Amino acid sequence: MGSDSGKPPAARHPRRIRRLAVLLGFLAALAALLLLALDSRLRVRFYTVEAEVASPVRLAVIADLHSCAYGENQEELLEAVRAQRPDGVLFVGDIVDDVLPRENAYLVLETLAREFPCAYVTGNHEYWTGQADAICRDIADMGIAALRGGQVRWQLEGQEIVLCGVDDADSGELEEQLSGLSVREKDVTVLLAHRPEEIAAYTELPFDLVISGHAHGGQWRLPGLINGLYAPNQGWFPAYAGGLYQMGDTAFVVSRGLARESTRIPRIFNPPELVVVTLAPESGTE
Repeated sequence: MGSDSGKPPAARHPRRIRRLAVLLGFLAALAALLLLALDSRLRVRFYTVEAEVASPVRLAVIADLHSCAYGENQEELLEAVRAQRPDGVLFVGDIVDDVLPRENAYLVLETLAREFPCAYVTGNHEYWTGQADAICRDIADMGIAALRGGQVRWQLEGQEIVLCGVDDADSGELEEQLSGLSVREKDVTVLLAHRPEEIAAYTELPFDLVISGHAHGGQWRLPGLINGLYAPNQGWFPAYAGGLYQMGDTAFVVSRGLARESTRIPRIFNPPELVVVTLAPESGTE
C-alpha cells in the first residue's frame, strides 16, 4: 500500500528529468554560442567619414586577405565587393601570404582591377616572402597603383581624391617614404598604410583619412567589452584592433581583415570583414 511502483518512470523521477532538461538546454546554448563565436562567414562593415567632397565617394577596403579562399574562383568576396558598387578598391597590405599559394590573392587583384580603380600597399607578409618587389611589379602590371611612398589622383564622382601609400615597416623605408609625401591641406587625401601602431607618424601629415589593417581585429573579441585581445606589434588589448577612430582632424579606419585559414588561432567573435568607407559631404555643405 502507498507504493509508487505502479507509476510511470516520468512520474517517479521528476527531478532527474528536470535536471536532464536543464543540462540539455545548457549544452544546446553552449553549442550555439560556440558556433556564433567561431562564425567565419564574411561580413561587410560600413564607416562614414565627413570630408570636403561635393557628393559621397565609396571606397571598398580589402586588408589581410593572406591568400585565403572565398568560394570557387573567389566569387564570395568578389560578389560582396561588387554588391557595394564602390568608386574604388583599396588593398591595404598582407594580400599575398608568405605560406599559402598566391593564386587566390592574384585572382582577386586581377578581377577587381578590371572592374574598378584600385590601389595597393604592401604588408609585412609580402616582405616575408622575400619577393615584395616582384609582387609589386606583378600588381602594377595588373593595372593597380602600387603605392610605395607615392600617390595617385583619382577623379571619383566628379571630384579629385588623392591617394597616398607607404610600404610596410619591414621595408625599412617607412619613415623616408612618409617624409617624401607631399600633402596639401586643400586636397582630400587618403593614406594607405598597413600597420595601425604607426598612427602617430601618419598623423604628422594632414590626411583626411588613414586606412590600416594588420591587427586582425585582435583575433579574439568580446563585443561591447573587449574590442581585441592581442594584435601583432601592439600586444595585449590593442588600442587599434579594428574600427573607426578620430585622431585630431584625421579619421582612422582599421580593418579587421579577411584572414581565415592562414591563422593558427581561430577568430572568436571576430568574423572576417570587407570594409566600405564612404567619404561624405561635411554636415551643412550639401
